[in-house]
Amino acid sequence: MGSSSDAPVGLVIAGGRSQRFGGEKAVALLAGQSLLARACARLARGCTAVAVNVRPGGVGAAEAERLGLVVLDDPPGLAPGPLGGVLAGLRWTATQGAGLLITLPCDTPLLPDDLVARLIAAASGLSCAVARTPDGVQSLCAAWSIGLIGDLEAALADGHHPPVHGFLEDHDCGFVDYAEAAGFLNINTPQDLAEAARRLGA
Repeated sequence: MGSSSDAPVGLVIAGGRSQRFGGEKAVALLAGQSLLARACARLARGCTAVAVNVRPGGVGAAEAERLGLVVLDDPPGLAPGPLGGVLAGLRWTATQGAGLLITLPCDTPLLPDDLVARLIAAASGLSCAVARTPDGVQSLCAAWSIGLIGDLEAALADGHHPPVHGFLEDHDCGFVDYAEAAGFLNINTPQDLAEAARRLGA
């Protein structure tokens, strides 16, 4: 993919509390593979390095360490929410000599195979890019330029956590459109996980 500065790095967002699921979704198994491992494998196809944003001390963090991944905590003092993880990821991206971060949530295991490549292409010359389906913007399936670090720090500075899609749409953001939302099934409950397994089997 060219020099390291041209190639993106990836971040799996896995820091949610998983209250409806009844346990950390990152370690839930689908076809014998944890959701975290599945997301990391998808990112690894188009990224030179992959890290994970996960709550420290939990089984998700232990799974990340088992997989040999860099674990990034949210920067201290910020309101809870996924943009803290994105900020940690962007700061890490800069240390890797990369200019672009691709984020995926750990709990959308059926994502289209071409998503990462399309996000990279759509972000060319822009600050960011995000997937969009008939259900709306898929906020954490996104590409983020390190040029957003300052704006993101400012957006989070007052203890407020803006909507992810709002932050993206306030910048010069490209869109990767999909005609169907089925590949973006979000695993919130054990029933959702069973549905994902059914679709994989089909």
